[in-house]
Amino acid sequence: MDKKAAKERIEHLKKTVNHHRYLYHVLDRQEISDAALDSLKKELFDLEQEFPEFITSDSPTQRIGGQPLKQFKKVRHEAQMLSFNDAFSEQDMRDWLKRVENYLGSKITQNPKPKTQNLFYCELKIDGLAIELVYENGILTQGSTRGDGIVGEDVTQNLKTIEAIPLKLKTKNLKTKKLVVRGEVFIKKKEFERINKEQIKKGEKVFANPRNLVAGSIRQLDPKITASRKLDSYIYDIATDLGIAVHEEKHNFLESFGFKINSHNKAVGSLEEVFKFRDYWEKHRDKLPYEIDGIVIIVNDNKIFEEAGVIGKAPRGAIAYKFSAKEATTIVEDIKIQVGRTGALTPVAILRPIELGGIRISHATLHNFGQIKRLELKIGDTVIISRAGDVIPQVSKVLKDLRNGKEKEFKIPANCPVDDSKVIKQGEIYRCSNKDCGARNRESLRHFVSRAAFDIRGLGGKIIDRFLDEGLISDAADIFTLEEGDIAGLERFGEKSSQNIISEIRSRKIINLARFIYGLGILHIGEETALLLAKAVSSIKYSAFVAASVGKQVLRPVQISEILKNFSLEKLQEIPDIGPKVAQSIYDWFHNKRSVEFLKKLEKVGIQIEIPKLKTSARGGSAFGGKTFVLTGSLESMSREQAKEKIRSLGGDISESVSKKTDYLVTGFEPGSKYEKANKLGVKVINEKELLELLG
Repeated sequence: MDKKAAKERIEHLKKTVNHHRYLYHVLDRQEISDAALDSLKKELFDLEQEFPEFITSDSPTQRIGGQPLKQFKKVRHEAQMLSFNDAFSEQDMRDWLKRVENYLGSKITQNPKPKTQNLFYCELKIDGLAIELVYENGILTQGSTRGDGIVGEDVTQNLKTIEAIPLKLKTKNLKTKKLVVRGEVFIKKKEFERINKEQIKKGEKVFANPRNLVAGSIRQLDPKITASRKLDSYIYDIATDLGIAVHEEKHNFLESFGFKINSHNKAVGSLEEVFKFRDYWEKHRDKLPYEIDGIVIIVNDNKIFEEAGVIGKAPRGAIAYKFSAKEATTIVEDIKIQVGRTGALTPVAILRPIELGGIRISHATLHNFGQIKRLELKIGDTVIISRAGDVIPQVSKVLKDLRNGKEKEFKIPANCPVDDSKVIKQGEIYRCSNKDCGARNRESLRHFVSRAAFDIRGLGGKIIDRFLDEGLISDAADIFTLEEGDIAGLERFGEKSSQNIISEIRSRKIINLARFIYGLGILHIGEETALLLAKAVSSIKYSAFVAASVGKQVLRPVQISEILKNFSLEKLQEIPDIGPKVAQSIYDWFHNKRSVEFLKKLEKVGIQIEIPKLKTSARGGSAFGGKTFVLTGSLESMSREQAKEKIRSLGGDISESVSKKTDYLVTGFEPGSKYEKANKLGVKVINEKELLELLG
């Protein structure tokens, strides 16, 4: 076949394949068999491989485009991609309409319009991922995620794998060179089940819900993985101004361009019709091939919609009316008081852990003390927990009939649980009277998770602040009580990020004694002093405190307190480099009732402390006893922190600077100025290999 004939055949094949793809994936109709369509696609693919100069970006063969990416680039949206505020009841909807009308200064129902024009447009709210598509001269040139609404990620290659998204528009009469549309990517229930079955067969974790699967699939760096998930899409909005008068007309335009639109969407004339539409789909949503979690209601008149403007990150003229929250029952085992960054006190229900919406939950917000009173909630009550809008778990109802008489009344504390200062009331808010309390608590938490202490990676300052503001934690022990479901519903947290954080937290329950002491944040106790104190504890007779398992040398937090309580001020001052001021600080901390209670909490959540047993030399005594080491440059076989811990386990001391008291300078790659100083002072210099020999 010559080039001219090949080009003509390719164009015919592209047109035919696209026609049948549109029938099957958009209109749910089929004129030829799957095998026949596959045969046409194969012929097209073979011809394009033979004549690659005729491959175009709108060819059906380009739906799985190119090699895996190293990363996604950021793209700015043509206009901000907004999200919706939520309503959960008919009254919420009436309040929404009233707010819009108050803002406009007129009633929407009184605006002049044709009698045939409906007031609202209702769309099924699909449980998927919002996307933006850009077409230039009718060709798909860019597809992106919502991101923060202003900047998203370029996932064009992955979106091209979705058959419902046209690579080329059908219309030839589009008056604009550039068309921007928005919609939703989702996965059908059967596909979701199929993929989870495959995950189980492979011994891998199943996806909790379709939305998380879709989000993960769209952000795959290899488009072939995205293609294997068989995602689907509906387009519901046009961001380009085409002079369209009403929103429902946009859907007609989208259909004429070749996009797949949801045939269940409907224009209605009143809120009462909105309620009927919503109630119908709440009862019949199980019949749909995909998941929905509510409906979206939009003011149909585009001019009024634009005049209503934006409030926060949501359009004022639209709202998501959610279905009834997912619910489950459990027992409130306690009501804890969390202290936020500003010192405000927030009550949080500590739950007997439950699975809700596929995620494990152990905390539920109570919002404020007034909520406890309204619910008539007691500690020990059986309650209904709901995830309003699939977001934050909350106590929605108390099942009083299940009370057994052992429930306890909750009392608002007179003193702050963090620093024991008096609690004061300011309006409806209770807060600590010490204005520095919240800030100090935040800093102590940041110190606790820092690299030199518990080293909980990913739990940075901003996340600590968020957990405090949401009332999820009040002290460091609370961190270890968190479950995935407690944080997955927070904005900008998803299933994967919450899994990673919880996994990291759980991996840090066993900790070296020196790190543990440093993490307590005792006044005047830095890393070096914490090491000295740890050595003092390790050197005494503590066999009565050691865990039952032989050789593990593990202590519980309260046992550390019991050991150090036996240290008098004089004995503490006998420890090298610990003077009267530092000794007093240590003594006061371990004799403080609140400190002991905190250690008990750490013990309850499963914290264990490793006591390194000092290795001894053949002559007795620790192998490196009294020897001071300085490390410089990077090591190959281990990190410098690991090397330091091994040296300390043999009784050696670590210093950061070279002096006449230094016994060994350990040099790695690019040692720096410490090497020259060691030579001048006559300090013995050893390399990594020699260190390993000493370590044995």
